[in-house]
Amino acid sequence: MAGTQAKKDIIKDFEALHKKLSSLRKEISKTVIGQDKVIEQTLITLISGGHALLVGVPGLAKTLLVETIAKTTGMHANRIQCTPDLMPADIIGSEVLEETAKGKRSFRFIPGPVFCEFLMADEINRASPRTQSALLQAMQEREVSVSGQPYALPSPFHVLATQNPIEQEGTYPLPEAQLDRFMIQIMVDYPDLESERQIIIETTKSSTSPIKKVIDKQDLLDAQMLVKDMPIGENVVECILELVRALRPGETSSDIVNNFVTWAPGPRGSQNLILATRAKALLDGRTAPVIGDVIDLAVPVLRHRMALNYKARAENITIEDVIKSITETF
Repeated sequence: MAGTQAKKDIIKDFEALHKKLSSLRKEISKTVIGQDKVIEQTLITLISGGHALLVGVPGLAKTLLVETIAKTTGMHANRIQCTPDLMPADIIGSEVLEETAKGKRSFRFIPGPVFCEFLMADEINRASPRTQSALLQAMQEREVSVSGQPYALPSPFHVLATQNPIEQEGTYPLPEAQLDRFMIQIMVDYPDLESERQIIIETTKSSTSPIKKVIDKQDLLDAQMLVKDMPIGENVVECILELVRALRPGETSSDIVNNFVTWAPGPRGSQNLILATRAKALLDGRTAPVIGDVIDLAVPVLRHRMALNYKARAENITIEDVIKSITETF
C-alpha cells in the first residue's frame, strides 16, 4: 500500500509540474510571438539545468525571450553586452581595498553580473578568449574564483548567450570546449507571415499586456530534479548511443560522416541528449521519453559539437545534413 501511495504522489507531482510548465510556455508565447520552437527548446534547456546558445540575426526577440522568462519565473536576470574590451572582472566581479576609520585595510569582494539566476551574454563571440574563459568556469562549475577564493553562484544558474551568424568581423569564435558546455544551440529564424503581422500590431500599441509570474524558483528546481529521476527506456538509450557514435569518423559505416566530419560529439553530447529528451517528455505531459524525442532534438543538441572539413563546404554539405542522414535510419 505504501508503494502504491508513493507512486500516486509522484504522478500527482508530475501532473502539477506539467500543468505549470504548460502555463509558463503559454505566457511566454504571448510576448515572444511566432517563436514556439525557440521557446520549447529554451524551456527544455532550463528544466534540464543547462545553458543555451541562441543564434540569429538582430531583432528576433532573443533578448526579449530572456527578459520574459525572468519575469514569468520571478527570478533575477542580468545582461552583459560582450565586446572585445570586456574584462573577466566585468563579469565575475572584483576585490576592492577598503580602509576603516581606524586605518585598518582589507579587501572586499564586489560580485559582478554573473551572480544571478539568468545571465544573458549578448554576442558572446565578441568577448576576448580571456573573458570567455571566465564565463566557462561559471557555466561548468557553477562558481567563480577571485584571488584563489571560490564564490558559489545562485541555484539555479543558466547562461543564455546569443550570437549573430552573419557579421563575423571582430569576433572570437568560441572554442570547442566552451561550445560543448552549451546544452542546446537554438537557431532563431524569422517569424512566418501571420506571426509577423501579429508582432507589428501588438508591439506598436500604446500599452501592452503585463507579463504574469507563472512559476517560481522552487518549481524550476523541482522540474530539474524530476527530469533527472525520470525513467528512460533501454531502447531510447540505445538509440542515443547509436546516433552519437554513428557521428564519429572511424567508428561508423556512414560515408558522409567518414568523408566530411572533422570532430564529433563526445559523451557530454549523449548525456545532454538524454536529459533533453526527458525534459521534452515532461513538457509534453509524458512520463518517459520516446525515440521520436531523440530524433527531434538530435540537431539542436549535437550540431555545435561537430565540425566539417573543407570538402564538405565545397559540396554544400551542412552539419544538419550529416545528423539527419543518421537519424533517418532510425
